[in-house]
Amino acid sequence: MIIVVAEKISAAAVDLLREPRWNIVTPEQIDGKLVAHLANADALIVRSAVQVDAALLEHATKLRAIGRAGVGVDNIDLDAATRKGIAVMNTPGANAVAVAEHTLGMMLGMARHLSRADALMHAGKWEKKSLQGTELRGKTLGVVGLGRIGMEVAKRAQAFGMEVVGHDPFVSSVVAKERGIRLAGLDELYGVADYVTLHVGVTPQTAGMINAESLKKMKKGSRLVNCARGELVEEAALIGALKQGHLAGAALDVFGEEPLKNSPLAAMTNVLLTPHIGGSTHEAQEAVGVQIAQQIKEYLKHGVIQNAVNVPSVSHDEYLEMQPYIVLAEKLGAFLAQVSQGRLEEISLRYSGHIAEMKTELVRNAAIKGILNQGLEEKANLVNATTIAAGLGLQVHESHKPKASSGGSGSVLSLMLKTSEQEHMVKGAVLHQQTPRLLQVDGIDVEAPLGRSLILLRNKDVPGVIGRVGTILGGHEINIADFSLGRGVSAGGKGERRAIAVVHVDGRVPEGVLKALRRIPAVEEAKAIRLG
Repeated sequence: MIIVVAEKISAAAVDLLREPRWNIVTPEQIDGKLVAHLANADALIVRSAVQVDAALLEHATKLRAIGRAGVGVDNIDLDAATRKGIAVMNTPGANAVAVAEHTLGMMLGMARHLSRADALMHAGKWEKKSLQGTELRGKTLGVVGLGRIGMEVAKRAQAFGMEVVGHDPFVSSVVAKERGIRLAGLDELYGVADYVTLHVGVTPQTAGMINAESLKKMKKGSRLVNCARGELVEEAALIGALKQGHLAGAALDVFGEEPLKNSPLAAMTNVLLTPHIGGSTHEAQEAVGVQIAQQIKEYLKHGVIQNAVNVPSVSHDEYLEMQPYIVLAEKLGAFLAQVSQGRLEEISLRYSGHIAEMKTELVRNAAIKGILNQGLEEKANLVNATTIAAGLGLQVHESHKPKASSGGSGSVLSLMLKTSEQEHMVKGAVLHQQTPRLLQVDGIDVEAPLGRSLILLRNKDVPGVIGRVGTILGGHEINIADFSLGRGVSAGGKGERRAIAVVHVDGRVPEGVLKALRRIPAVEEAKAIRLG
């Protein structure tokens, strides 16, 4: 295993990555030859300086994971990484306390004119009257975004005696009430807050959210703090509001273009500026390095994806519970793809029982992976399966039927594959918490192990078929590990009895054996299936 650490992280983080037969390439060893080191790398760890673009990723043919020691992933081409099946992970929350403390520091700095007081003192001036400030106590703080950082800010603001009003459509009123935060719409928050602080990521909905229109809604004399992302604020509109006196001040740690150059903000006395250092504490830098090292290690060793930005994330415990169903889904998908003919059109998954209450995205991706990898040159994995399916125009549908309404306590995964010629469906379950098991094929119950090498037989339900199948396989020295038979009425509705057999055998099944099986008069179909 090769892990390339392209930018400096803490020594403790690098030590955490060390395992027997793992090679850790540090920034000192790279020596300007990152492309060469990526050729055989399994994982790459960066901060913000290295640009991980599509051109760089073309050289990383074995790369499975990219770790960003920090939150922003602007320096990583997510689309290119996803297409190549590379999981991209960041470290949200590792620097939450650092950013929250910086936010409160910015507020105190504005309230007490700290930067101007310091400058005057260094200039040998003692000007007390012009430096009279205000207290945070009794003021209202509007927190836009109640994630980890926003919550840490709220907790510290309350310690200063501030009333906290928050806006976050993803936070429930129960959670907010427990934290002593009053939820409000953005317009209401703008109208009542003495300080507004931003703690959201950049999305089409949030980019430029602080603009001329929203600034007009803010309370006259209020102050704005932005330690989140520069793209949230339209700089020209903010400058206008400050010059007009509508806002009393602004404190900015982030900017639309960094480093900040030739900006009117630098000359404004009611603006406090810092060079994107909100998360720059010794403790935070140690934390983000250790956290990304832990996440990369968990993924490479156990397949656990945490804090990914291009694939669903799960905790270690969630992954352990879900992993048997991921295996089941991939096997069912591979099974279906090998028994189907025609151009792929639609995949449908139905989760029944306890599995329906899980985060099923990885199970879905595993099923798609199992289907696509039977014929595509571009191999799918748990990261890129959905993206590849979408690129092929393949429709994917999901439905969930939780345990309470499923009529039983077990978990069943149903998978349907529709092609231009056929439609087939299988059902499966996990026995004893780890063994994937086939339960049904095209409406006929046939419980069978999903072993490595299978034969699927469809035949008329008449005497003598099983015996002849056994004779043919024995005559070709193919050992039968398990023979599972299911019986039912044909889908045509004519009352004809049909049978399906799933035969688990040792080793591959030659085409000559399949031809011999097809010559049995009652046999309508014989297919070899290889799983894994």
